[in-house]
Amino acid sequence: MRIHVVAPDPDWPANFQREAGLIVRELGRLVVAIHHIGSTSIPGIFAKPVIDILLEVADLDALDAISEGMRRLGYEGLGEFGIAGRRYFRRNDPSGVRTHQVHAFLQGDPHVHRHLAFRDYLIAHPDVAAAYSTLKRRLADRHPEDVEAYMDGKEPFIKEQLAKALAWTGVPRQHHTQ
Repeated sequence: MRIHVVAPDPDWPANFQREAGLIVRELGRLVVAIHHIGSTSIPGIFAKPVIDILLEVADLDALDAISEGMRRLGYEGLGEFGIAGRRYFRRNDPSGVRTHQVHAFLQGDPHVHRHLAFRDYLIAHPDVAAAYSTLKRRLADRHPEDVEAYMDGKEPFIKEQLAKALAWTGVPRQHHTQ
């Protein structure tokens, strides 16, 4: 899998809005909130062109029961996929390139706050967002075929900025899981 980090696309927010509308229509009242997260949600930074969606639901068992709706939208459901309490869905384009990811959590799960705090912190701190953008470009150039090395290279920065983001939101770090 080749890592492509591209220039910011002004269509990313609209792409999220279109997809969010489809998901809400398909899942109905089960959806408590839907958020654009990940690098495509942070204005002006380079990113892998994958729209990350954070879905807060009222009931994970109910989501599991109606996950056929996500399949109708073209998503593959992978269950928790390494994170307890999450439901992960991904969608690729016809050529097999990932276009969207949905991370669904029960409303109030600490992962929800963690994702939103990181996003909001980077939006509020453009210098930090720019440093993250530069780091991602450098790692993608250095490890164009090695997703693990790319992810490992981002991890120290993400952990440091997440700690700052959580302090910035005023919620003690120990209340959040990694």
